[in-house]
Amino acid sequence: MHLSEIIDGLNDNQSQSVVLDNTQNALILAGAGSGKTRVLTHRIAYLVTQKNVPIDAILAVTFTNKASKEMRERLEVLLRRPIRTMWVGTFHGLAHRLLRTHAAEANLSPQFQILDQQDQYRIVKRLMKENSIDESKFPVRKVQWFINQQKDEGIRPGDIDAGHNYFVKKSLEVFGFYENHCNANGLIDFAELLVRSYELLRNNSELLTYYQTRFQHILVDEFQDTNTVQYRWIQQLFNGKNNVFCVGDDDQSIYGWRGAKIENITKLSTDFAPIQTIRLEQNYRSTGYILKASNALIANNKNRMGKSLWTDSGDGDLIDLYEARTEIDEADYVVGSIQKIINNGIPANQCAILYRSNAQSRAFEERLIKYNVPYIIYGGLRFFERAEIKDALCYLRLMENTEDSVAFERIVNFPTRGIGAATIEKVREHALMNQTGLFQAAISMAPTLPTRAANALIGFMQLIEEMQDHAQNLDLSEKIGYLIKKSGLFDYYSNDKTDKAGSKPANLEELIAAAEQYTHEEDSEMNEVTGFISLASLDSSGDSSAPPTQNVQLMTIHSAKGLEFPYVFLAGLEEDLFPSRQSKEEPHLLDEERRLCYVGMTRAMKKLTLSFAIKRFLHGQSNYAYPSRFLSEFPEKHLNQIKQKYGATPQNYQKDDVFNQDIKPQANGDLSIGRTVKHAKFGFGTVLNFEGDGESARVQVKFKTAGTKWLISAYANLEFI
Repeated sequence: MHLSEIIDGLNDNQSQSVVLDNTQNALILAGAGSGKTRVLTHRIAYLVTQKNVPIDAILAVTFTNKASKEMRERLEVLLRRPIRTMWVGTFHGLAHRLLRTHAAEANLSPQFQILDQQDQYRIVKRLMKENSIDESKFPVRKVQWFINQQKDEGIRPGDIDAGHNYFVKKSLEVFGFYENHCNANGLIDFAELLVRSYELLRNNSELLTYYQTRFQHILVDEFQDTNTVQYRWIQQLFNGKNNVFCVGDDDQSIYGWRGAKIENITKLSTDFAPIQTIRLEQNYRSTGYILKASNALIANNKNRMGKSLWTDSGDGDLIDLYEARTEIDEADYVVGSIQKIINNGIPANQCAILYRSNAQSRAFEERLIKYNVPYIIYGGLRFFERAEIKDALCYLRLMENTEDSVAFERIVNFPTRGIGAATIEKVREHALMNQTGLFQAAISMAPTLPTRAANALIGFMQLIEEMQDHAQNLDLSEKIGYLIKKSGLFDYYSNDKTDKAGSKPANLEELIAAAEQYTHEEDSEMNEVTGFISLASLDSSGDSSAPPTQNVQLMTIHSAKGLEFPYVFLAGLEEDLFPSRQSKEEPHLLDEERRLCYVGMTRAMKKLTLSFAIKRFLHGQSNYAYPSRFLSEFPEKHLNQIKQKYGATPQNYQKDDVFNQDIKPQANGDLSIGRTVKHAKFGFGTVLNFEGDGESARVQVKFKTAGTKWLISAYANLEFI
C-alpha cells in the first residue's frame, strides 16, 4: 500500500495528523464534522503499512460500540485484511477483555458476569432492604449513583471519610455491602470494569510492563469525555517509550454530569509531554451560517483551547429563529415546517427535533400524531436491554454457568411455573447461610419445601439441566433458538396481549439472527457463548447509532452527539430550560450548557431552525420565560427571525422593527405607545408596542443603551415616568 493511497482525499491538517512522526505524542483538536474518524483509521493504516507496526501492537480506544465497529470495518477495508487480533473497542470493552484474560490476577472468577444498570439497581435495593436502610430517606437511585460516582474516581469505600454527612455515611454502608455481595457472587458492574482493570495493572508490575511494551501506539477518541479512572488507565499504559495519539474537542465536552473531566484534555500537554497539537477546523458537515453562529456562541466560553470551524461549501440558508407564544405553537410551527420538507420529496428521517429535556417531547409527539407525520423517539431501550432479550440471555447464562445467581433470580419463575416469592426468599437465605450460589442452594434445600413448591423448583432445575445436555453440540444460534422455544419464552411472548405490534417474538427471532452474525475474537480467553453474552452486556452500556427508519427523529441533544441530520430543529431555547436553572449559578455548568447548545447546532447539515416559547407548560405548571441568553450571542446577520402574528401564518421581522404594525394597540392603564419607562437593568426607554392583557401582556421598549427589547409585563417591573 502506497502512502499516496493513505492520504488521498485528506486535507493538509488531516494529512499532517496521519503522517506525524511515529515517535511523537499528539493531540488532534478535532472540531465537529471535521473528519476525526477518518484521521484515526488512516493513522493506524499509516503505522501498519508505512512504519511496519504490528496490528496487535496498537491499542485504539473509542467511546461507543458504534464507533469501534465502524473503525474495525474501515480498517479492514483500508488494510484489505481482518484485524481480529487488534485491541480496538470502548474503554469498557477493552477493560473487560483485560479482566477476562487475567481473571485470576484480578481476583475474579473466570466466569464472572457483567451487571447492567437494572441488575445493579435491584441488588442495591435488596441489600438496603436486608439491612433495614430506609428507601424514603435514602433513595435507591441516589445511592446507586453515589456508588458509581466513587468508582468513576477510582475510589473504594475504605478511601472515604463520611465526616458528619449522614447521606454519605449510609451510602458508604451500602457501598460496602454491595462490594461484598459482588465479590462473593462473581459480579462486575460497568464502572467496576474500569476501576478493577486499572487496579489490576497498578498492582501487577510485570503485567503492566508487558502491556506498556506491547502497545507501542495508544490512540484515544473523544478524549474530552474521559473520566478520572479512564485517564489514569491511559496514563499508566504510557511509559515514555510508547506513544499516545489523542483526538478530542473541548468544545464538545457535555458529559460532566456523568463524571467526564474536561480538564483531562488540557492536562495532556504536561502529562504526555512533549506533545504536538494539530487543529482540524475544516468542517465537512454544516453550511457557513450554521458554523459562524456556532463559533460565535462557543467563543463566549472562557479557557477554551481555541478553534474556529469553517467550510468551503458556502453559507447556505440563514438560521431560522422562531418565537412561539406557547409550546403548542412551537410544536405546530416545527411540525408544519417538517411537513413542507416531506412534501418536497425529502424523506422524514432527514429531519430531527432536538431538545434539552425529555419532557419537551410530549407537545411534538401530539402534533406529529395529529398531522400523521411518522416519528420515532431515539434514546429509548436498546435491543439488549429489552425484557424479552434479557430473559432469553439469562437462560443462556444459567445454562452456561449455574452459579449465575442474577440469571437464576430473573428466570426461576418466568414464564410462571408456580415458584412463589416466599420460596425464592428461602433459597436466598439458604445460599447466604451456606455461602453458595442460588442454583446449588435450591438443589440442597428443595427436599425441605412443601411438595408443590419442591416439585416446581426441582422441575425448573431439571429443565436447565435438560437444556444443557441437549444444547451441548449445537452452535450458538441453534442453541439460542432451542432455549427460546424449550423455556416457553416464545409461546409466552407470542400470547402476550399487551404486545399489540407483536414485536417481542420478532425480537427473540432477531436475537437468533444476532447470534448467527456474531464473530468471536480469535485470541479471546472466553468461549463463544461467554463472548456473545459479554458483547450483549457491554452493548447495553454504550451509545448506539440512530435507528435506520423513515421517521422524523426526536431526541435529547445528549443523545444526538455523534449524529448528523440535514434538517435540525433545536427547540426550547429559554432561560431555566436551556440553559437549565441548575447551571446558572455555576460558571462551569453554564459553560457545559453552552457546549451542549453548540453540539446541538452542529448536528445540522443543510438547515437549522431554533425556537423558543414565551409561555411553556412543563413539569405540571405553566410559566412565562425569557429567551435563552444563548440567542443574544448569535450575530443577527446570520438569523432569519420569525414571529407568529396572533395565530396567523408566521411573519419575518427584523429585531428593531415594530411588531404587528397593522394592529392599533389601545392604551392599557399606564401603558401606551410613546410612554417613557425605566427598567432596573436596561435604564430609560420608550414604549413602541404592546400586546395582550394583565400578566401575559408583552411590551416592546426601545432603550437608549440596550436597544429594543420585548418584555413580559409581569416580570419587567417597569417604572412609568
